Amino acid sequence: MTFERSSGILLHPTSLPGPDGIGDLGPEAFHWIDFLDQCGCRLWQILPLGPTGYGDSPYQCFSAFAGNPFLISPLLLLDQHLLKPSDIEDRPAFPDQKVDFGPVINWKITLLDRAFNHFCKDKLPAINKAYETFITTESGWLQDFALFMAIKEAQGGVSWEHWPEELRKREPATLKKFASHHKQEIEKQKFRQFLFFQQWQQVRDYAHEKNIQIIGDIPIFVAFDSADAWAHPELFHLDENCLPTCVAGVPPDYFSPTGQLWGNPLYRWEVHKSLGYAWWIDRIRSVLKSVDIIRLDHFRGFAGYWEIPAGSPTAEIGKWKKGPGKAIFKAIEAEFHSLPILAEDLGEITPDVVELRDSLGLPGMKIMQFAFSTDADDPFLPHNYSKNCVVYTGTHDNDTTLGWYRSAPEIERDFCRRYLARSGDDISWDLIRAAWSSTAMFAVAPLQDFLCLGTESRMNYPGKPAGNWGWRFLSGDLTDWLASRIKETNTLYSR
Repeated sequence: MTFERSSGILLHPTSLPGPDGIGDLGPEAFHWIDFLDQCGCRLWQILPLGPTGYGDSPYQCFSAFAGNPFLISPLLLLDQHLLKPSDIEDRPAFPDQKVDFGPVINWKITLLDRAFNHFCKDKLPAINKAYETFITTESGWLQDFALFMAIKEAQGGVSWEHWPEELRKREPATLKKFASHHKQEIEKQKFRQFLFFQQWQQVRDYAHEKNIQIIGDIPIFVAFDSADAWAHPELFHLDENCLPTCVAGVPPDYFSPTGQLWGNPLYRWEVHKSLGYAWWIDRIRSVLKSVDIIRLDHFRGFAGYWEIPAGSPTAEIGKWKKGPGKAIFKAIEAEFHSLPILAEDLGEITPDVVELRDSLGLPGMKIMQFAFSTDADDPFLPHNYSKNCVVYTGTHDNDTTLGWYRSAPEIERDFCRRYLARSGDDISWDLIRAAWSSTAMFAVAPLQDFLCLGTESRMNYPGKPAGNWGWRFLSGDLTDWLASRIKETNTLYSR
């Protein structure tokens, strides 16, 4: 797929302002798109949109197909008469600059339940018709997901490995009995998905009106505690009790002496191949209904992945296994006639990963913060880029640029200042200008860097199990002065 030289801002919807404790798909999302348009940025990059589970991470979701119901805007539900003004009068006081996930989740579930009750009672014809269309169109994943979430709720929220055996192993008679006794609970889950995708589609349509493309994100692996693993155990390395026999992670390296133990179940790639990669094609199709371009997380896992025995305390013991390689991408390309994919090719990259990426013509990623730890041959320095790449000042997994600079060794800071011919007093914008002026096809920076924020505004600490994903900005942060500064940078560097 041919991409045009352009720029964008990385911001997950949870970081938007708003009165309900978490960013959502209501008015502030549309204001955000207006701001991007005002800046001349044609790309909005987000994180995965799925329903978050343990640790509130968008990379550990209950489904690879479903949407996050906590992003549903109560204000838009008021407009649809699915909520009444009295329904939001008991809104708690939430912090403006941080998502306090526990109270937010309780509040959003309360509102979604009230909306569902109004839907069942009032029978609004237009909404009812759209809902019936949605559940028919999305039946391929929706029924399993709604059933999974209803069982999880009935089981007190525990992971499905702790469910009774007949539910864990999807015994047909037991599932049928559960479904007949929990019709409302299953319907409620479907309705939440309908609301999410209806609201997200409005946001995406508005972005397209403004000529803005959305870059989404697909994690290579799915969470074990997901409808995907429960409904399709044959696609994963699970034993007769539906427990993983091996899990995902990365081996020890310079940054992590014991590696990273992610714990996701690994795919039975031979089964996927025998089925023509149908599940993956369905997954790509589903995501492309919501976004325009896909950032494929942990791309190196398609060439080779680190297999860790289940139950290991760290990722130190494991072995490299061969991934599906080019075959899966050829199947995807045959289905969609293009590969609108950006390859997240960071970490320990071996020649087979580079060969796979380049044979497919996929753009890789460059991170400016990584560029100053060696010498002039460092591949992350702009003068070493090819055109077919995406440059970031940093990503959701990095510190903010200001935070990085403040904590970097002096030798690294010195090289950075000399390379950029800058004092470092405006380091966030120094890196933005270097990224924007490079030959890279896309240049992207997190909003935190445009706002010159420090470590306190970091989105995620990899390996830290809790306390992530909570950063939010204030509506007053998006000033005309900031928009004009970004617009000028886009103009100067033809983005």
